[in-house]
Amino acid sequence: MHDLVLFAGNSNRKLAIDICRYIGIKLGNAQVKTFSDGEIQVEIKENVRGRDVFVLQSTCAPVNDHLVELLLMIDAFKRSSAYRITAVIPYYGYARQDKKVAPRVPISAKLVADMITTSGANRVITMDLHAGQIQGFFDIPVDNLFAAPVILEYIKDHFRDDTVIVSPDAGGVERARAFAKRLHTQLAIIDKRRPAPNKAEAMNVVGDVRGKTAIILDDMVDTGGTLTQAANALEKHGASEVYACCAHPVLSGPSVERISESAIKTLVVTDTIPLSEKAKACKKIHVLSVSELLGEAIKRCHSGNSVSSLFV
Repeated sequence: MHDLVLFAGNSNRKLAIDICRYIGIKLGNAQVKTFSDGEIQVEIKENVRGRDVFVLQSTCAPVNDHLVELLLMIDAFKRSSAYRITAVIPYYGYARQDKKVAPRVPISAKLVADMITTSGANRVITMDLHAGQIQGFFDIPVDNLFAAPVILEYIKDHFRDDTVIVSPDAGGVERARAFAKRLHTQLAIIDKRRPAPNKAEAMNVVGDVRGKTAIILDDMVDTGGTLTQAANALEKHGASEVYACCAHPVLSGPSVERISESAIKTLVVTDTIPLSEKAKACKKIHVLSVSELLGEAIKRCHSGNSVSSLFV
């Protein structure tokens, strides 16, 4: 076997260190700096010739800086004769721009996939893609992992039987139904109307939530508009308590304030994106780690074992 080595950019070094601790290796030595004019400089400080390289980088805010860091690191490994390069992207930025929603707009998720492939990546490991079909944008193998095992374990440990899993919109029904099936509980759906980008208005609740603990399930929380509107709608329809779970805590703009002032008792997120200082100070936000899940996927990818069996 070629030696496994994991490197990280600047977006989520703590997660990379936790993954290394699980695997039992040291984090690779790479310097990722910025010149005074804003250009990014990458220098790999150890030999990677013939090694199986994994580079971890969430393309979270500042999205463009972190994306360029990832591309430059992959190119550096390619030019250093690495045996194989796997881009580990816990949060895949631009994933919501996966189709043309208006005339003369780009399909940004496809362009990002092309750039990652062209830079020299041989494989991609990511988590909870906003749309599963983004895997088809790549001409290289993609492993789309799910935070479901980590979130399911938390729900089973902290909630009673009188729960209902809630999808905040029609697009998340499949995800919510899978959770409800595994938890042997009921499903509800929020009928949501979105008048403008990043603005959501919850209109109605489909399903029985009266007197129950409602758990809203989504893949990400961005500005918090959808989540808080859904929580208010559930409260109006008689839910006794409202909680929320998501994989990616994007938490941009006024999201933390909205969550703090909303009917949500706890927002459970994972560490695919590191929290800002403001989000860390919010007592309603609870973070679960996906380091062991990602670490196990990396080990299996390196050894040629099944990754999909993690989610059976």
